[in-house]
Amino acid sequence: MHSNHLIDETSPYLQQHAHNPVDWYPWSDKALQKARDEDKPILLSIGYSACHWCHVMEHESFEDESVAAIMNERYICIKVDREERPDLDKIYQLAHQMLTQRPGGWPLNVFLAPDNHAPFFAGTYFPKEPRHGLPAFPDLLRRVASWFHENRDQLKEQEAAIRSRFQSIEPGGHTEEIRPDVLDQALNQLQQQYDPVHAGFGGAPKFPHPTNLEFLLHYTASHPQNTSAPDMLRHSLQAMASGGIYDQLGGGFCRYATDELWMIPHFEKMLYDNAQLMPLYVDAWRIFDDEVFRRVAEQTGEWVLREMQSPDGGYYSTLDADSEGEEGKFYVFSADEFRQLLSDDEWAVVRSRYQIKGKPNFEGKAWHLHIFSTDEEVAKKTGLPENRVRELIASAHEKLFAHREKRIHPGRDEKNLTSWNGMMIKAMAHTGRLLDRRDFIDSAERALTFIQTTMLCNGRLLATHKDGKTHLNAYVDDYVLLIDAALELLQTRWQTSHLNLATTLADNLLTHFEDRENGGFYFTSDDHEALLHRHKPTADDATPSGNGVAAQVLLKLGHLLGETRYLDAAERTLKWLYASIASYPSAHGSGLIAIEEYLSPGRNIILRGNPAELDAWSAKAALSFHPQKQVYAIPDDEIGLPGVLAARQAHNGPVAYVCSGHQCSAPLTDINDL
Repeated sequence: MHSNHLIDETSPYLQQHAHNPVDWYPWSDKALQKARDEDKPILLSIGYSACHWCHVMEHESFEDESVAAIMNERYICIKVDREERPDLDKIYQLAHQMLTQRPGGWPLNVFLAPDNHAPFFAGTYFPKEPRHGLPAFPDLLRRVASWFHENRDQLKEQEAAIRSRFQSIEPGGHTEEIRPDVLDQALNQLQQQYDPVHAGFGGAPKFPHPTNLEFLLHYTASHPQNTSAPDMLRHSLQAMASGGIYDQLGGGFCRYATDELWMIPHFEKMLYDNAQLMPLYVDAWRIFDDEVFRRVAEQTGEWVLREMQSPDGGYYSTLDADSEGEEGKFYVFSADEFRQLLSDDEWAVVRSRYQIKGKPNFEGKAWHLHIFSTDEEVAKKTGLPENRVRELIASAHEKLFAHREKRIHPGRDEKNLTSWNGMMIKAMAHTGRLLDRRDFIDSAERALTFIQTTMLCNGRLLATHKDGKTHLNAYVDDYVLLIDAALELLQTRWQTSHLNLATTLADNLLTHFEDRENGGFYFTSDDHEALLHRHKPTADDATPSGNGVAAQVLLKLGHLLGETRYLDAAERTLKWLYASIASYPSAHGSGLIAIEEYLSPGRNIILRGNPAELDAWSAKAALSFHPQKQVYAIPDDEIGLPGVLAARQAHNGPVAYVCSGHQCSAPLTDINDL
């Protein structure tokens, strides 16, 4: 079988294209030099393994010999996995937006000059034949190549314009005063974007926007007199928990809903979405005492254990939307399957709960589960006691899940990404602690051990691992999200090695990523490959902004250790980022949470004592919930710790210190005083 230059790559997405007739290269010095030597434009095509339209374009064009012949003759073709190379993806998504005046997406196809890699034409999906107002890809390939060779004088002008635009989109200046009213402005913006009927923000397609929800959770906890934040938060979490975007049988959330009702998702499941939503649901359970939220958090964690953790401990990246070549086939049921699998009583409650009647809701041919009725409403409709309804739903779900497990499963992208692992380590540790699920905490500790032994070398991180190969310089997200994970695990079970990891990563973050002159952190390190632009992330996208999380973790770590270097770097970051936040607050959930922590530092409760006695004190400290509160229970035999962490009491019992910002209480030796 023919293979191209992708055959030795670790990315499953690149491997999917390794046998295309297109002479694909990975992004590499070899490919870039070949483009210069042959004076051919570069066709840079970026996607990821769970991307539906990436698969469509591959089948239509990249597997077609005639299309491949045009590509190979006129271009140097480079394939990139956006999950492994977010540095390239961020640059060229921005370039697409500049060139086309509309947002990008995947697949992203960008045409670059061979000498400086400046983009001169860009688009997303192109069909093989002209349709939907889009040109045929083969015609486009010919026209773009001709333009490149006939308009070389314009390329230099376009490169200069693109570079100038890149510089202009970075926030300017350095704000001296960080004002709390930006938090209220963000809330007002979210109220305007909010869907009061179906919940969530915006219309179809509808995304969860977890950083917005996390901001609302913090606002709810810090502004108890406010009603709009908790209403938007609770309604949105309830709607998603009831929707088809949530896997009602197996747990876990899909990427987004294609409709405003949250009913029919795009069926891919991403590690990062679930890593953000799971701790949100468990925190909302603590605030609202809603059992649905607890169930969703727990089921999602169980899905992670069952399907997303490798034997080595690392978390996998994604589950595909497709199985057997069809999107959603794994998840949906026909009415006949329901009738064959379920007893009469089970069928009665399932039909009532999910409104299975009339035309099927998935493409008119099958049913995807979306909750329409509560247990109480189903009980009224069926005349059954509510506890019996719950029993029947549980037994029906067991049968449907067991049947579904026999099907051919969607493909799984089994690479381990450091940043996404950091997010899920934090999520599993946090959820495990609040739900008293030791298996979740064990899972998080296994994953952190995997990252430390596989992705860390001399205090520096690598970004991706698969099939025994670890490579690619890590990005700012890898560092800050792993620091966040280590701090979360310190609250579940103190290990000084986790604190040492966090400080080592923070020191390297300051050394290799910080813009000391202007504040904030670059996405790539100072020894990273030189690219068209060295980007500094501002707003959140599908994952939180690296600068927003950097400010959060440096504030947490700085206050915990009394380390002014970290606090000063966080302050510089927020003063640089503030102009961007103030211009559009609701796009900066992670930055807003950092601002709240900067203006009103949360409480650190430090407990020292005999491990056997600390459990009762930890339980007492955890009775009240606030998202900004951290509790660290440190056994007496942990020595050599800095600042207040080192405090130990001469008498026999435990001691507690309650700290906020730069101040700590007198030592508390009576559990009732705590």
